[in-house]
Amino acid sequence: MPVTVLTVKNLTKHYGQTKAVQDLSFSLAENEVVGLLGPNGAGKTTTIQMLLGLLEPTAGQIIVQGKSLASHRTEALGTMNFAATYAGLPGNLAVEENMKFFSRLYNVKNRSERIEELLNRFKLIKFRKTRTGLLSSGEQTRLTLAKAFLNRPHLLLLDEPTASLDPDTASQMRQEIIEQSRQCQTAILWTSHNMFEMEKMCDRIIFLSFGKILAEGSPAELVKRFGQINLEETFITLARSQKI
Repeated sequence: MPVTVLTVKNLTKHYGQTKAVQDLSFSLAENEVVGLLGPNGAGKTTTIQMLLGLLEPTAGQIIVQGKSLASHRTEALGTMNFAATYAGLPGNLAVEENMKFFSRLYNVKNRSERIEELLNRFKLIKFRKTRTGLLSSGEQTRLTLAKAFLNRPHLLLLDEPTASLDPDTASQMRQEIIEQSRQCQTAILWTSHNMFEMEKMCDRIIFLSFGKILAEGSPAELVKRFGQINLEETFITLARSQKI
């Protein structure tokens, strides 16, 4: 049986009278890629922020590698990593300096070798001495993804990781994400509005609406269940059904 990496039990977040996330329960196994989908305001980013320990849940549990995030925060977060286009790395540091800084933060073993490997895999060798703030948005995205694999995470949270990339580079980076995750037996929770990407990359989809799970299953299962031709049409159908 696959090893469970993440277990979320009855996760809830309220802001006063606003119920951003309501009673979410799901799990991720090693080597599994799960897409967290939903329209704007569905609770995706709030969920990600709670999993990262940036927001305290109103109720519920987050268990990473058998450790409660609430009571074993350092241990749990040490097995995780994160990448998003809006979470850039320090712009005044060179590419290699950023990688060295985060490798120390995560206490990466054989850090020089690991940094060299990732700079090569994410096509950043020629930028190693370049200040991060001078990179293009696509180059910064590649650096953020390279950083995300430094500690060989057991759980990786990706929030629109390829949004700033051209189609060819995005395709290459998706392949690299999968190759790195297979090497590290990483479970990935991936949010995106690119339905082609989600249909191609995800083993399973969790669709959120108003902070609740509205539908769950493989991309093919959801397309068939809702009688659509692809995941994008399924997304539209589900999103519009909640606006009526």
